[in-house]
Amino acid sequence: MRNRALPNLLRSGANRRRRRHQIPPKSNFSTKSATNPSHTTAAADPALAASILSDDHHWFRRLNAEFAAALPLLGPRFVVRALLSTDPPLHCVRLYVWASRFGAHFARDGAVRRALVDALWRRGPVVLSPRLVAEVRGCGCEISEELLCVFIESWGKLGLAGYAHEVFVQMPRLGLRTSTPVYNALIAASVRSGAVDAAYLRFQQMPADGCRPDCFTYNSLVHGVCRRGIVDEAVRLVRQMEGEGIRPNVFTYTMLVDGFCNAGRVEDAVRVLDRMKEKSVAPSEATYRTMVHGVFRCLGGDKAYKMLSEWLGCGPSVHPSACQTLLYCLSKNAMEKEAVEFVKKMSARGYFFDSTTFSIVMSCGLKCLEVSDLCELLDAFIKNGGNPGFDVYIMIIKTLLRCKNFSKANHYLGHMVLKGLLSSVTSYNMVIDCLVKAGALDKAEEFVKEMQVKGFLPNLVTFNTLISGYSKLGNVHNAKVVLKMLMEHGFMPDIITFTSLIDGLCHTHQLDDAFVCFDEMAEWGVQPTAQTYNVLMHALCSVGHVNKAVDLLNKMKIDGITPDAYSFNALILSFCRMRKVDKAQSIFNAMVKFGVVPDSYTYNSLIKALCAERRVNEAKELLHARECSSCSTSNNQLYWPVVCALTKVGRFSEAGDLMNKSFSRNTQSSCGSKQIIESEVAVQWSETRQQLLLIVTVFALLAGATALGPSSPIADAMLTAVKAAHLLCFSTFWGVTIWAIIIGGIIMFKMRGKVFPVCFTVNVACTVTSAAAFAWLNCPWPAAVAPLAECRQLVVLLAAAGFDLANLLIFTPWTLEVSDY
Repeated sequence: MRNRALPNLLRSGANRRRRRHQIPPKSNFSTKSATNPSHTTAAADPALAASILSDDHHWFRRLNAEFAAALPLLGPRFVVRALLSTDPPLHCVRLYVWASRFGAHFARDGAVRRALVDALWRRGPVVLSPRLVAEVRGCGCEISEELLCVFIESWGKLGLAGYAHEVFVQMPRLGLRTSTPVYNALIAASVRSGAVDAAYLRFQQMPADGCRPDCFTYNSLVHGVCRRGIVDEAVRLVRQMEGEGIRPNVFTYTMLVDGFCNAGRVEDAVRVLDRMKEKSVAPSEATYRTMVHGVFRCLGGDKAYKMLSEWLGCGPSVHPSACQTLLYCLSKNAMEKEAVEFVKKMSARGYFFDSTTFSIVMSCGLKCLEVSDLCELLDAFIKNGGNPGFDVYIMIIKTLLRCKNFSKANHYLGHMVLKGLLSSVTSYNMVIDCLVKAGALDKAEEFVKEMQVKGFLPNLVTFNTLISGYSKLGNVHNAKVVLKMLMEHGFMPDIITFTSLIDGLCHTHQLDDAFVCFDEMAEWGVQPTAQTYNVLMHALCSVGHVNKAVDLLNKMKIDGITPDAYSFNALILSFCRMRKVDKAQSIFNAMVKFGVVPDSYTYNSLIKALCAERRVNEAKELLHARECSSCSTSNNQLYWPVVCALTKVGRFSEAGDLMNKSFSRNTQSSCGSKQIIESEVAVQWSETRQQLLLIVTVFALLAGATALGPSSPIADAMLTAVKAAHLLCFSTFWGVTIWAIIIGGIIMFKMRGKVFPVCFTVNVACTVTSAAAFAWLNCPWPAAVAPLAECRQLVVLLAAAGFDLANLLIFTPWTLEVSDY
């Protein structure tokens, strides 16, 4: 049906083109043709004007013939459009000269001047040569003051302030007199080029030429000295302009605020705002943005937030730009808690945030608030009359679905439907994607039906999202049902469709069907990608068919598809689990030779496998290669398997050096990795310090028991408690030891890194308590005739102390492991 409609469309397009070419061209100045709407539309063609301007000899006459009659109706907007479509800068000057003949409103129009300056700046400078002057005069025109100001402004943006000054000196030859606008253009061009001294020279020359500076003149000079960091001179200029009866405007004060902030004088910047209130000059959005950004640059995050929150809290009213900029700076500086605190503080004062600002607040709240607090914040905003946008709702719904809070997510989904925020296929697809990722496929299908009822037809993205969701859940039957719906709607399956189906078949261990689906891709004209191959190779490796996965990798290379790190990682990990480290290394070497950069997962798997085989030197070489890699920062957790392997083979000095190196790199790593590594190190060394402290306490108590023993009468209750402590700790010591050997050493062997250190600490504590109680009960030792049973206990306690020392010096380093190893 689509093919039958194409000839009709082509014929209608051809008829339109023929009708357009049948319009006679305009070639006279008659007012009758100008009032004809069809003639005016035909004349409003900027491309035609651009082509006429390329005629070096007759451009002026042809422009008059084509556009003179229609230009009063077309207005300056037509000149702007023609300037934007004209490429050579000289042609833009020609158009401006021609349009200026039709009235000062064309020459002085702000949009026209901005378009011409932008064209001269972006497409190259136009020098005021004798040839250009002769060409303009040959058309019966002159180089006007407005055109000269445009030239000077473009030269200033190009850094040609020196040339602008040379032309300024030659103004009498052009028949032009100096004026305040020309001086302003020259001073602004000098400031823009960094020649503030030349700008001051022209400023001092103005009274001699009978020109009086205005507010624009002073603003240019204030801007120049503030850029140089000479803020006090800017203040002097403001006082001078006030003394001459010129009132500073909002641009003047904004530049002063920026200058004070750049100089680190935040208090003076605040005083400028107070002075604006005294002079009844309302700050603009740019003023508040300049103030907030400047304070953050000067004081840093915490001090800036404290000062600005107090400053905004003191005023009777708060400008929206100030709050928005403050929230933006807080989010940029990772100060999410402060952002939420500021919002609550301002809401308590009755300040209402708009939807854009509230979106920033919600993005900050996601990083620091609980889900319940986040929902309360959104509910309070809605209760106060706020209207959250689609991005806010989709943000909170994603978070709720991630936390499996389906009831609250459905509540906000209902809000979106009632407010009409689901107004396109794209918005529906985003909601369906959130539901699919959360596993709520039934709810996703309801939204697909709802979008069809509202007149939005699902597209290929919609069906691919559902197919991917069912495939990840292993529900291949429903995935095929959605595939049938996809084809019924006239869509063709693409690479995402096939990859999702293959992934679902692999999840359900239907590898034969997965390869059949893979072969059918060629019949549909779909080229497989690296991700498609990766899914199949990972499935083959998971069932132990590593050799078939290697063959598939070779086929992938033959087909011209570049493998990625994930392609090789599945093979390397499988060989490492099979303790075929040599084959894993050969795959690694092939990976590097092919130009694929190994990632942390690659190095982690191979280094652990080498350490498990006691091939420590090769593991160190691989770790060194990882450190020398310029593609990414080395993972500090890769050090620990090598440290453990070196400790087990008795190379303690090398292990210590590597550990120190890890600590030094840890200080320069990212915050997440830094917290993980430091926590593990802190746990291990805190246990070691505790054991050392307890060992020292043993000897202190044994020595102090002689002097502080029961030389005086002790209550029976105290004596009974000491005997009970001695008996319980003595029995606990051996019970914990047997439990650790059976549980940590035999049954849960992989938990030895956590079980043994705890066991050692408990043993030390029990030894200390039991030894202290034994010493107390048998004091004074020389006079006491200890029974044989107590002598045996003393021997056992001494053996326990020796065992604790062995644990501290030998066994603890052997069990020094992090959680991911």
